[in-house]
Amino acid sequence: MLTPETMIEKTCLIGLTYFTAEGEMLKQSLLAGKVTAYDTEKGIVVNLFEQTRVEGRDVEIKSKKHSGISVKEFLLPTDLSCWFNAPKGQFHTSVDGVKVTNPDYLITWDIYQSRSYKQQVDKIHKHGADEQMQWWEWKPRVQLPVVS
Repeated sequence: MLTPETMIEKTCLIGLTYFTAEGEMLKQSLLAGKVTAYDTEKGIVVNLFEQTRVEGRDVEIKSKKHSGISVKEFLLPTDLSCWFNAPKGQFHTSVDGVKVTNPDYLITWDIYQSRSYKQQVDKIHKHGADEQMQWWEWKPRVQLPVVS
């Protein structure tokens, strides 16, 4: 059974689909990384795998310990209902050059733009200017994903 304690140091594929507030799909992303921490308030911390160049050659970074190169952390909500055992195989992410073999988990989230903040600001300022800040609502995809 998946628990916060058992997910630490496990690899995961993270499928993200972004939608407008009206439900129109904006983009899809596939990330990969290793779970490094779980905090009930902060969220689930995933160190993302990335590709970089070191001394003229491509190197896949999978750990903070790698030559002092910083690793990007990605925060996920603490809801575990969208975490599934990943199928075996090799997967290529949305980040050029990053691939992961036999990850532990496959996670999928639908992320919707939220109009509520902008509408409140527009009412306060009584104008229709675009705000620089956007708010997003994360919804877990609880059906087992189909991977081909």
